[in-house]
Amino acid sequence: MRRKIYRAPMAVAGAMLLGVLATACSTEEPEGTSTETAEESPAEGEESPSEDSQEWFDQALYDTQFEQRSATFEGDPAQPWLQYIDGEMTDTADFAAQGAQKACFANASISNPWRQTGWITMNQQLQVLQDSGVISEMETRDAGDDDNTQIADIDYFISEGNCDAFIISPNSTAALTDAVERACDTGKPVVVFDRGVETDCATTFIHPIGGFAWGIDTANFLIENLEEGDKVVALRILPGVDVLEQRWAAAEKLFEENGIEAVDYFTGADPTEIKKIITDELSKGDVQGVWMDAGDGGVAAIEAFEDFGAELPVMTGEDEMSFMRKWEETGLTGLAPVYSNFQWRTPLLALEKIFAGEEVPKEWVLPQSPITEDERAEFLEANDGMPDGHYAKFGGEDLPGYPEVWQERQIP
Repeated sequence: MRRKIYRAPMAVAGAMLLGVLATACSTEEPEGTSTETAEESPAEGEESPSEDSQEWFDQALYDTQFEQRSATFEGDPAQPWLQYIDGEMTDTADFAAQGAQKACFANASISNPWRQTGWITMNQQLQVLQDSGVISEMETRDAGDDDNTQIADIDYFISEGNCDAFIISPNSTAALTDAVERACDTGKPVVVFDRGVETDCATTFIHPIGGFAWGIDTANFLIENLEEGDKVVALRILPGVDVLEQRWAAAEKLFEENGIEAVDYFTGADPTEIKKIITDELSKGDVQGVWMDAGDGGVAAIEAFEDFGAELPVMTGEDEMSFMRKWEETGLTGLAPVYSNFQWRTPLLALEKIFAGEEVPKEWVLPQSPITEDERAEFLEANDGMPDGHYAKFGGEDLPGYPEVWQERQIP
């Protein structure tokens, strides 16, 4: 099957939203991507030169994450933010410290609901560790989804020399690598989470299983519920972010192997653009499935089918509450993949262990389990009263301020 990629011209050139994320993870566009993509974008409706997703496909990592989906996790299942897959550990005895320590956090952004939900949770966890005397303060610099800004933020922390530890959530993969290495060179503990960089110098790298696992779960769900020759529209946030590219690389592989026709578009998570894309595809013929690399805009995609009068698709979204509620309301055949939002607690809890001289996983792989239709009611009930931009598996129910802080979106 011939691979097709389309770009919504302004959605890619001007997108300032991110899956998770990503997704999940930030959906903001990395520095340098917008101009290049805009220049290469075709006229409306024309096929564009594709960025070969094979550059993001890593068979060994694909195989690893395939197996990790059914792995046994160490730790208490009631505290998934502390669970991990058994593997190499980092000896942190040299980082043991007395008294409260200062953390410095270089954050990619809080520019989308997934990151905002995590940021709220992180700050409530910080409050607990401040009260217990582990952390004195967390100085945070927000890069606003700009690589150069985040590099400058990290260099600022290094030059000031007032950080006892660094936490870094990279804006993009390759661009932040050198800056992370400079932080490592200080001899202070470095915790990287959410997205990776191209170095293993960090004391610990914290993340859910990963993008390939997301792609495998979601593609297999669609394949199981569709027939060979059916058409899937894949709605992607933006190019160049490892976990997002890996989600699509895995899904594309499985669609091709199983005879599913898939066309993919970069949307910038713009609801208007998403509706236009779906409407245009429906105008060409039936669309049996929708695949998303992050749940932002899931409701817009469903509404496009409703407005067109078309049969609702088999669809994968995310554990974002607006999608979860629309999924229940419509009764469509759906799955809510998860890029575990509770990971925002883990970097601070890792520092608690590091300052106590306890070993931590070198690569701290957290559980990542989709929400199925059978589980949907449970998570809707547990998150009743939460705003649409909230994420069902946020993992902050035991923290101070629950549920009001999350309900009111009290973003520090």
